Amino acid sequence: MMYDQERAQQPQDERQDPATRRGPQRPRTGPARTPHEPAANGNDPDRTPGSALLPQGERDKLTLALQQALGSFVESPRQAVEEADSVFGESVTRVTETLAERHRVLRASWQDKGTEVQTEELRLALRQYRATTELLLHL
Repeated sequence: MMYDQERAQQPQDERQDPATRRGPQRPRTGPARTPHEPAANGNDPDRTPGSALLPQGERDKLTLALQQALGSFVESPRQAVEEADSVFGESVTRVTETLAERHRVLRASWQDKGTEVQTEELRLALRQYRATTELLLHL
């Protein structure tokens, strides 16, 4: 209790906030990630740049349509929900088509070649399977 009495007798300006005792903090230099987003860095050979399921233009278009639906809720709640349902349906369709095409191309890269497939080709196919599956699982 002696510590608390001494501390209580100190002038207010001499008390230090525990956060300031540690000294200045350096800002984070890495990009912010969502809790479900895997950490990726430039040294990870299994991460492919631009590995999003849809091209940026399509994502922007769908995002804008969703924002418009959300913005119209106050004036027309039912219509807003119908529009959001439509955007969601279109998103599901586009992602499904994209995944089906990736699966077809990936399978063709190794399956149609029979026993002539080289180990390196199989390794690359396995990397792509892993990257695409992880991307899908982290949605």
